[in-house]
Amino acid sequence: MTPLTNTPILVTGATGFVAAEIVKQLLEAGYLVRGTTRSVAKAQEDGFLTSLPGAPDRLELVEADLLEAGAYDQAVIGCEYVMHVASPFVLDVEDPRRDLLDPAVNGTLSVFESAEKARGVKRIVLTSSFAAISGKPKDGVWTEEDWNTASSLESGSYPYSKTMAERAAWEFMDQRHPSFDLVVINPTGVIGPSLVERVNQSHRALIAAAKGEYPGIVNLEFPLVDVRDVAAAHILAMTNPDASGRYLTSAGSASFRHMMDVAQKSGFGERYKLPTLGLDNAVGDILVRIVASFQPKGTRNFLRTNVGRTYDLDTSKIQNELGVEFRDLDTTLVDALTDLEVWGHLSE
Repeated sequence: MTPLTNTPILVTGATGFVAAEIVKQLLEAGYLVRGTTRSVAKAQEDGFLTSLPGAPDRLELVEADLLEAGAYDQAVIGCEYVMHVASPFVLDVEDPRRDLLDPAVNGTLSVFESAEKARGVKRIVLTSSFAAISGKPKDGVWTEEDWNTASSLESGSYPYSKTMAERAAWEFMDQRHPSFDLVVINPTGVIGPSLVERVNQSHRALIAAAKGEYPGIVNLEFPLVDVRDVAAAHILAMTNPDASGRYLTSAGSASFRHMMDVAQKSGFGERYKLPTLGLDNAVGDILVRIVASFQPKGTRNFLRTNVGRTYDLDTSKIQNELGVEFRDLDTTLVDALTDLEVWGHLSE
């Protein structure tokens, strides 16, 4: 397929879990890529981006900080398309405003303002989250029409930061009417093979299970999607001229019990301390809520909000409009566990 443009595609936070996979797929498709990182020297030392096929000739790394005013002014010059992926993803932080909200919101506005000044940008594809759609349990189906109105800086600071960052993006578009348009990808929990060594937040439940940190199989359900499909969705959102609005991006949901069954059948139970005690019942739900009281605030809020919760998601928009085909979740789970084992993350 002929690349959409011969100008560099700007990918912010290029050394992150999702962004690195986007860079990989863009290079595979023949694009020039300009990736931002807080430290070019560190990215070059790590080498996982610079060693990608096509990187020596078509990947440029530049430094930019989410909280530094004008940090993206130079990075965006000469780019027609921008993938704004950079954003912190952690549940437990010391200062939610400093560590989550400000980087997410101010970083988004910084990228948009730089793109507006550069004038050559045609489209920004923004990585948001299902967290900006779903705040608390509801009866019925989740779609792109839903917004998280339940989270706050005090309760659910990560979902709140993603919600406020996406709202800031849409408000920018409504108020400034820039020459570029905006398409938003809203993935659920992203797992799968990683190009980067550090652990993605969505993998932590799998790691904790392998290390025997769960007392049993608890009543949690996780809406999930493969990182490779998320990256493909970003590129399709960039290349499809009719792409618009938000796109809920998920392969479906898997209960913790199902995830452990898949792990056991794939042989991981022979090497790791996967839980087997059934706590996915009314008594177990009470125990989880009690245990949650002794966890850090972010984890506490997550457990209390999600125990016993199920998800029904409508992803017909992204499938029909962008043609995204999601990998089978069981395959993604095995691939994710295998990759975590290779990196050594499942070991004691």
